[in-house]
Amino acid sequence: MKQSKHPQNSENQPEPDLAQELEEVERSLISLKERYAQVESDRTLQAQWQQRHQELQHNKYQTPEIKAELRQIKQQLEVLEINLESQLFSWRSFKKPFWQAVRFGGMGVIIGWILKSCAG
Repeated sequence: MKQSKHPQNSENQPEPDLAQELEEVERSLISLKERYAQVESDRTLQAQWQQRHQELQHNKYQTPEIKAELRQIKQQLEVLEINLESQLFSWRSFKKPFWQAVRFGGMGVIIGWILKSCAG
Protein backbone atom coordinates (compact mmCIF):
# COMPACT_ATOMS: atom_id res chain seq x y z
CA MET A 1 0.00 0.00 0.00
CA LYS A 2 1.23 3.42 -0.92
CA GLN A 3 1.18 6.09 1.73
CA SER A 4 0.34 9.51 0.48
CA LYS A 5 2.20 12.38 2.03
CA HIS A 6 0.37 15.61 2.49
CA PRO A 7 2.68 18.57 2.11
CA GLN A 8 2.41 20.87 5.05
CA ASN A 9 2.50 24.52 4.17
CA SER A 10 4.49 26.13 6.93
CA GLU A 11 3.69 29.60 5.58
CA ASN A 12 -0.02 29.24 6.32
CA GLN A 13 0.38 27.53 9.68
CA PRO A 14 2.59 29.39 12.14
CA GLU A 15 4.73 27.28 14.36
CA PRO A 16 3.40 26.88 17.90
CA ASP A 17 6.54 28.46 19.33
CA LEU A 18 6.16 31.51 17.11
CA ALA A 19 2.50 31.88 18.04
CA GLN A 20 3.37 31.64 21.73
CA GLU A 21 6.18 34.17 21.32
CA LEU A 22 3.83 36.59 19.55
CA GLU A 23 1.23 36.23 22.30
CA GLU A 24 3.88 36.88 24.92
CA VAL A 25 5.09 39.95 23.04
CA GLU A 26 1.51 41.22 22.76
CA ARG A 27 0.93 40.73 26.49
CA SER A 28 4.19 42.50 27.27
CA LEU A 29 3.25 45.38 25.00
CA ILE A 30 -0.17 45.75 26.62
CA SER A 31 1.44 45.68 30.05
CA LEU A 32 4.00 48.27 28.99
CA LYS A 33 1.30 50.55 27.57
CA GLU A 34 -0.68 50.28 30.80
CA ARG A 35 2.40 51.09 32.88
CA TYR A 36 3.27 54.04 30.62
CA ALA A 37 -0.28 55.42 30.98
CA GLN A 38 -0.01 55.02 34.76
CA VAL A 39 3.32 56.89 34.82
CA GLU A 40 1.92 59.75 32.73
CA SER A 41 -1.13 59.97 34.97
CA ASP A 42 1.03 59.93 38.11
CA ARG A 43 3.28 62.68 36.73
CA THR A 44 0.28 64.90 36.01
CA LEU A 45 -1.15 64.22 39.45
CA GLN A 46 2.23 64.87 41.05
CA ALA A 47 2.47 68.28 39.34
CA GLN A 48 -1.02 69.18 40.55
CA TRP A 49 -0.25 68.14 44.14
CA GLN A 50 3.03 70.06 44.11
CA GLN A 51 1.29 73.19 42.86
CA ARG A 52 -1.38 72.91 45.57
CA HIS A 53 1.33 72.29 48.19
CA GLN A 54 3.15 75.47 47.16
CA GLU A 55 -0.08 77.48 47.22
CA LEU A 56 -0.82 76.34 50.75
CA GLN A 57 2.73 76.93 51.96
CA HIS A 58 2.67 80.52 50.74
CA ASN A 59 -0.63 81.16 52.47
CA LYS A 60 -0.15 83.73 55.23
CA TYR A 61 -2.70 82.13 57.48
CA GLN A 62 -1.61 78.63 58.52
CA THR A 63 -4.76 77.25 60.10
CA PRO A 64 -4.89 73.70 61.48
CA GLU A 65 -6.95 72.67 58.44
CA ILE A 66 -4.30 73.97 56.08
CA LYS A 67 -1.56 72.21 58.05
CA ALA A 68 -3.52 68.95 57.92
CA GLU A 69 -4.02 69.34 54.17
CA LEU A 70 -0.28 70.03 53.74
CA ARG A 71 0.53 66.79 55.59
CA GLN A 72 -1.95 64.87 53.44
CA ILE A 73 -0.50 66.36 50.25
CA LYS A 74 3.01 65.49 51.40
CA GLN A 75 1.95 61.87 51.95
CA GLN A 76 0.31 61.73 48.53
CA LEU A 77 3.47 63.12 46.91
CA GLU A 78 5.60 60.48 48.66
CA VAL A 79 3.33 57.70 47.37
CA LEU A 80 3.48 59.12 43.84
CA GLU A 81 7.28 59.35 43.99
CA ILE A 82 7.50 55.70 44.98
CA ASN A 83 5.18 54.76 42.10
CA LEU A 84 7.21 56.80 39.64
CA GLU A 85 10.52 55.40 40.88
CA SER A 86 9.44 51.83 40.25
CA GLN A 87 11.00 50.40 37.13
CA LEU A 88 9.24 50.81 33.83
CA PHE A 89 11.28 47.90 32.49
CA SER A 90 12.59 44.88 34.30
CA TRP A 91 15.76 42.91 33.68
CA ARG A 92 13.61 39.98 32.58
CA SER A 93 12.23 42.01 29.67
CA PHE A 94 15.77 42.91 28.55
CA LYS A 95 17.41 39.53 29.18
CA LYS A 96 16.56 37.82 25.90
CA PRO A 97 17.29 40.76 23.56
CA PHE A 98 20.49 41.48 25.52
CA TRP A 99 21.86 37.97 25.09
CA GLN A 100 20.84 37.90 21.43
CA ALA A 101 22.72 41.15 20.87
CA VAL A 102 25.76 39.76 22.68
CA ARG A 103 25.63 36.52 20.70
CA PHE A 104 25.13 38.03 17.26
CA GLY A 105 27.40 40.99 17.98
CA GLY A 106 30.13 38.59 19.07
CA MET A 107 29.63 36.48 15.96
CA GLY A 108 29.87 39.64 13.85
CA VAL A 109 33.18 40.57 15.46
CA ILE A 110 34.58 37.07 14.97
CA ILE A 111 33.48 36.96 11.32
CA GLY A 112 34.97 40.43 10.83
CA TRP A 113 38.31 39.29 12.27
CA ILE A 114 38.31 36.22 10.04
CA LEU A 115 37.52 38.24 6.93
CA LYS A 116 40.13 40.85 7.84
CA SER A 117 42.79 38.19 8.38
CA CYS A 118 41.90 36.51 5.08
CA ALA A 119 41.97 39.79 3.16
CA GLY A 120 45.03 41.27 4.80
